[in-house]
Amino acid sequence: MSNDKPIDVELPTAPDMAPRFARLRASWNAAWAEGGFLYHRWEDIRQARHAGWHGVANWLKATGLLAGACLLIVMLDTAGDIASAALKGISASPALSAGDAHGLWGTVDHPIRVYLSQQAAHLAVTPAALYTFWQIAGLLGLIGGFAGNAGARIAWLLWGCGSLAMVWSASPAGGRTAATGLAALMWALASIIALRGLSLRPVVHNHIAAPVFQPEFRPELHLHATSPTPAGRGDDFDDVHQLLQR
Repeated sequence: MSNDKPIDVELPTAPDMAPRFARLRASWNAAWAEGGFLYHRWEDIRQARHAGWHGVANWLKATGLLAGACLLIVMLDTAGDIASAALKGISASPALSAGDAHGLWGTVDHPIRVYLSQQAAHLAVTPAALYTFWQIAGLLGLIGGFAGNAGARIAWLLWGCGSLAMVWSASPAGGRTAATGLAALMWALASIIALRGLSLRPVVHNHIAAPVFQPEFRPELHLHATSPTPAGRGDDFDDVHQLLQR
């Protein structure tokens, strides 16, 4: 017969999570109660659309500026990748063909192709890349000028002057004047779109002058009457009278 007695072994129990959740719930409720941290932050967000920039909380301004800076960096990085890919595509363009020299557009376009081909022989760029860049510059100037952008309109004017110079330089001597005139006429017609709303009239601003301050004079006559000294009172009465006047 064995004398062994059963031994009670206490197994470790899982910690009670109720007090911890209760503290978290109490902290959450206190933060959202009137005067709590989250309550004030929510009030700042709710009143931001009515407060204006100067009335918005500083932490909201900092958050907005940080988000805007991050977005700007991402946009610039994306634009840089797109521009790099476009320039690589332009550089890898095939050789520039002579194009059709017939028709109205060919009369203007063919001299430009010929001029760019001649100049590209002295540059580290293909004639097709120059021609593509010339087309893109004109298209951006036309669209940006129609939108009212001042820089795009300046680019459009420079693009037109450069195009006329190329047409004049590369056109045959016998028809140089006619080709340049035709190019100028086509550029002028396109400028109706690119320079839409542009006026050469000086803008006159009429400002209503503020009324000139004129001092106001009010002539007033002050009469001071002095009562005669009663007889028999002498200098003592004069001293008392002067004292009362003070």
